[in-house]
Amino acid sequence: MVAAELVQLWRGGLLESTHRGHVVICDEAGQIVQSWGDPERVIFPRSSCKMIQALPLLESGAADAAGLSDAHIALSCASHQGAHLHVDMAGRWLADLGLGEADLRCGSHEPYDRTERDRLIRTNDAPCQLHNNCSGKHSGFLTANKHLKGGSEYTEIDHPLQRAIRAATEEVTGESVAGYGIDGCSAPNFAMSVAGLARAMGAFAAAREGGNSRQRAMARLRDAMAAHPDLVAGEGRACTELMRAMGGKVSIKTGAEAVFVAMLPEQKLGIALKIEDGNGRASEAVLVSLLAKLGALDAAHPMAQKRLPAPQINCRGFSVGELRLAEGFC
Repeated sequence: MVAAELVQLWRGGLLESTHRGHVVICDEAGQIVQSWGDPERVIFPRSSCKMIQALPLLESGAADAAGLSDAHIALSCASHQGAHLHVDMAGRWLADLGLGEADLRCGSHEPYDRTERDRLIRTNDAPCQLHNNCSGKHSGFLTANKHLKGGSEYTEIDHPLQRAIRAATEEVTGESVAGYGIDGCSAPNFAMSVAGLARAMGAFAAAREGGNSRQRAMARLRDAMAAHPDLVAGEGRACTELMRAMGGKVSIKTGAEAVFVAMLPEQKLGIALKIEDGNGRASEAVLVSLLAKLGALDAAHPMAQKRLPAPQINCRGFSVGELRLAEGFC
């Protein structure tokens, strides 16, 4: 099957750009409720799978042994802005473990948060690994690794922690991993089908606190994200703004190269999508349209309108085009 036409950009009454991709909605039993494109398209989920990568943190008992709060759990699933909020929390988390920034293996980059970036410039300081958008995930990795008494190179593919993550990935997706790549933060990223990712999100959506250990871990991760949207991404970001708009009823997570997932507990549905050209504006537009269709998001909410339908405004404030859903989608 080929990718489906999902989103279009119109300008001057003419079609300027088209974004194609793959979308799958799964129920709690892992069955496909609806799909567009090729459900079996193998993708790298990138950061959209961070809640899967955090399962060993909870299931091993490491989170409870370290006394982690739901805020810590949310940060473990984050692709954050590197704002003071995120950097300070990750730093204190590591200090409580008796560890430090040097124990991270995610590398450093300039923070996306402008206030923190400007502070570094004014003080002539360099960004550190705590500013990395994945420092929360890696703090979770270090917490689990300390509990498991693993070696310091916890991102190596044959490390016990990564083996545990691979096993959890295969269990929740219901398929063998199709390979792996190394993510921007140096951690392995296990390839899976879009359907497998949606199947996992359906399981997260249906998980209940009173269930077995896997369901309890899933429910805590999902609910922590919804309760702390500011930690999952940051101001101005789709994950934070849309979770706030839905009042904590739905958890969503983006990934690089236009992957997006959603967990809808009330509907017991999971969504996974991938835009072929890696364009984030298209993945946000598709997700918003699906959330509105499923009754989870008010299509008239400003944070929904910001993404679809989305007028294209030029530097003088003129509306010069529009982002639209392709005919036949949603």
